[in-house]
Amino acid sequence: MLITLLELEREPVEFDLDILPRSIDFGPEVEQMGALHVSGRADLLEEHRGPRETVEDIRVLGQYAGRVQISCARCLDPVEHAVGGKFDLLFRPVGTEDLSDDHSISTSETEIGYYQKSGLVLEEIVREQVLLSIPARTLCRQDCKGLCPRCGQNLNSGTCACETVPADPRWTALSDLRSRMKPE
Repeated sequence: MLITLLELEREPVEFDLDILPRSIDFGPEVEQMGALHVSGRADLLEEHRGPRETVEDIRVLGQYAGRVQISCARCLDPVEHAVGGKFDLLFRPVGTEDLSDDHSISTSETEIGYYQKSGLVLEEIVREQVLLSIPARTLCRQDCKGLCPRCGQNLNSGTCACETVPADPRWTALSDLRSRMKPE
């Protein structure tokens, strides 16, 4: 859904829609499960920068809810994860800020996004919000044993016949150290 300045100049744009799976590319690690419900509103804000200069910012307030599937970080089994949240974002036209000189930016400036003259694509905003809400490391369960580093067997579903002794002889000094330590 494209939110254009022309629409926003007339009135705020309300949206309430279900985004179907595979409509947004979340990358190879994330798969959308079912519809992703998104609702909210986009408003045009005029920022006056002097007597004759006005910048047209777009403020998007909304919320989203749905489910995604992510691979477990240890065993690679799929894990369903609920995603949802609210967002309040401000977008400014590209080229508004003079970024030619090196200068530091304030904390409030890190919260500003930029849009092209054609407008904002709602799905891109939702994609970013969903990816930010996904945990950096997902486990199928806390005691996940992962995969055997040699044969790839999922150790949650069974054991493998691989040796558990370190293959590299440089690790033997550490394994000897473990046997000499006193349990507390």
